[in-house]
Amino acid sequence: MLTFADPWLRLLYPRSDPPPAESKGPTFYDDPDTSYTTDNPITDWDEKRGAWFKQHPQFSQSENRIFVITGSQSSPCSNPSGDHFLLRFFKNKVDYCRINGYGIFYNNAFLHPKMRSYWAKIPVIRAAMVAHPEAEWLFWVDSDAIFTNMDFKVPLERYKDHNMVVHGWEDMIYKKKSWVSLNAGVFLIRNCQWSMEFLDTWGEMGPKSPRFVRWGETLRETLKDKAFPNSDDQSALVYLLVKGGRRWREKIYVENGYSLHGYWIGIVGRFEEMGRKGEVGRRHAEVEGGGEAADEKERWPFVTHFTGCQPCSGEHNEAYEGDSCTVGMERALNFADNQVLRNYGFVHPDLGNVSIVTPLPFY
Repeated sequence: MLTFADPWLRLLYPRSDPPPAESKGPTFYDDPDTSYTTDNPITDWDEKRGAWFKQHPQFSQSENRIFVITGSQSSPCSNPSGDHFLLRFFKNKVDYCRINGYGIFYNNAFLHPKMRSYWAKIPVIRAAMVAHPEAEWLFWVDSDAIFTNMDFKVPLERYKDHNMVVHGWEDMIYKKKSWVSLNAGVFLIRNCQWSMEFLDTWGEMGPKSPRFVRWGETLRETLKDKAFPNSDDQSALVYLLVKGGRRWREKIYVENGYSLHGYWIGIVGRFEEMGRKGEVGRRHAEVEGGGEAADEKERWPFVTHFTGCQPCSGEHNEAYEGDSCTVGMERALNFADNQVLRNYGFVHPDLGNVSIVTPLPFY
């Protein structure tokens, strides 16, 4: 078992502790029974975090501190343009975090040898909670999701009584019991003991569990529209809401008041109209005053998620015709990038061409 004493893990997840000379005593990092890995459950995490904050007053315990986590596969993409797209998707997330003052961690290593593909996020989130006790919320964003409203801030006050936020529809979850009633590729989870236990429970439905095959059967029995046999993270999350009891259900907020997960098909054709209404092409200082344009910007999709497009492999869903995925991704990336470039006096006049920029008038 790897512990906090392991120098490699200290490099991978730098501690938020100050230098030893400034420390006021031992913290949970000095506990030999605690680790970054999912091998052993962490107990009393709220108390340990609280004690850590008292020893590190430079970090006030804030409800508004968000840490973004994302990642992709460890090997090169098979699609010739895949690595380029992943780089641009990552740049988009870095830009959003820089603009809003959030930390970010991009991971492309499997932190548990059996937890791969969509299950890989769980050990990463678990490790990041421990590595960043100062973060109140961990914000997982899939590699194929783009921030398309760079100024939008998550309404955290809305979630003060909840520990997880997912985009979905309650009728589809509880009445239809559909595996596509929510999306598990973009969500927020609070850094707390509840979340530690939830991640353990969720993760035990994945491939590290000896009951993995049986879990797949159970999910198909419960979620009648689930077409494939394996246990997947999204179906497992729906199952925990439907069958997991009040302990999980009451602390998970199902959000559809804004596009925490905006399905790309209905979005990418409307960017020009959004830009005209929200004045995306004008310089930052010119739209600071608010008013009608600011109201329009609030309605822009926060996240545009290219589910089914598979930018790394290029093996997109057969329902998507031709180059619709690549065209849509290019448009979304350039729409988001215009919100960054305008602060430097430039803009992409054609959302379909990243290489062309034009200067904005300086007046």
